[in-house]
Amino acid sequence: MNASTRDTGLIRTVGTWGLAASVVNMVVGASIFVVPAALAANAGIYAPLAIVACAIAVGSVAICFAEGGSRIPSSGGAYGYIEAAFGPMTGYAAGTLLWFGDVLACGGIAAALADVVVELLPREYAAPVHALVVVGTIAGIALINMSGVERGMRLVNSMTLVKLLPLAVFLLVGAFALHGTNFRIPAPLSGVGVGRALILAVFAFMGMETSLCASGEVIRPERTIPRALAIAMGSVTLLYVAIQIVAQGILGAALATSTAPLADAMGRIDPALRLLVLAGTSLSMLGYLSSDILGSPRILFAFARDGLLPRALGRLHPQSHAPHVAIACYALLAILLALTGTFAALAVLSALATAGFYIAGCAATWRLARAGVARAGTPLNFRWLGTATLVGIGSMIALIALASRDEIFGLFALTGASVLVYWLQTRLTPRRG
Repeated sequence: MNASTRDTGLIRTVGTWGLAASVVNMVVGASIFVVPAALAANAGIYAPLAIVACAIAVGSVAICFAEGGSRIPSSGGAYGYIEAAFGPMTGYAAGTLLWFGDVLACGGIAAALADVVVELLPREYAAPVHALVVVGTIAGIALINMSGVERGMRLVNSMTLVKLLPLAVFLLVGAFALHGTNFRIPAPLSGVGVGRALILAVFAFMGMETSLCASGEVIRPERTIPRALAIAMGSVTLLYVAIQIVAQGILGAALATSTAPLADAMGRIDPALRLLVLAGTSLSMLGYLSSDILGSPRILFAFARDGLLPRALGRLHPQSHAPHVAIACYALLAILLALTGTFAALAVLSALATAGFYIAGCAATWRLARAGVARAGTPLNFRWLGTATLVGIGSMIALIALASRDEIFGLFALTGASVLVYWLQTRLTPRRG
């Protein structure tokens, strides 16, 4: 389906800073509050270099997505230009990888948020409160997004500012509590350890693709999407490196064994600051959920508009012009996953699915650029797109190769299943042109 037809009825109101805030909100999730310890355990004092290496890898993917988004800005984000480059079957398989990984992450983070809340309550209230937090959080955010993309973006913008405040306090206060000797700790490195550190760092950078699913509602997308990605990913890289350095400077060798590294670092300065960082962890989870429920349902919406899912998912609310049915269905699935707790067993598969989606997006962008496809004015026309494509695809293949044999098999099984579903759908249900 043509992108302009797919986006019929949507209102383009998302600007550069709104989209950049959504990307930051999605990428800077709860993981940054715990990943510094794992990075230190596996890469020692060289952990900031691992972050920079992964920023280059994911940054290359971001360049490809910026180029592709400037050429075909459509609901579903990269799904739209993967489909345009390789056909509907490949687009469907790639889109399935994206929304499948997203809904698993959404359910898992909602469950984790509920776990934080119930820790403060007596044990007998844990189960009902856990369920109440899961349902109330996801349903509440979904209702806000069903009332229109503008309200959804206002929630994202506010949550971005709120979730970054504890991190800003951590950096400002922690900068005056560093110990130089903590940067001279010998780090016995191993190939397995470094590989694990790289995987963790890449995981911490993932998420931009979800925010781009709302590309059908972006103002002047050929300019807004590249600028927003540059602002967001550059800011996230600087933030992550600074957090790792401060955590290492305060905790030293203790960083590698900490279960809540940022909170523990602040606890050495003042117990009240530790509580602030723990609260920031919860806010970060809320921020992730707000961005995810804004972006991910647009994949289901795009599929339905293309005749690949039931038509009801492609409906827009008559007043808010939001894809309310797709949002409701996505939220319901995330709630079910959170309540059953199945995300933990599939967390790695979720990340590997995203890596597979990144590979398809980079390859699609290169093909569209070679063919000169541009449906929204003058595209980005990045001079070194070929290099960015090679680095992005190569990095994601390396990430997948670092996984276990069973995890890799699971990724291929999911891809094969999506191809089979597409084949069945196109033969049982006539597609709309």
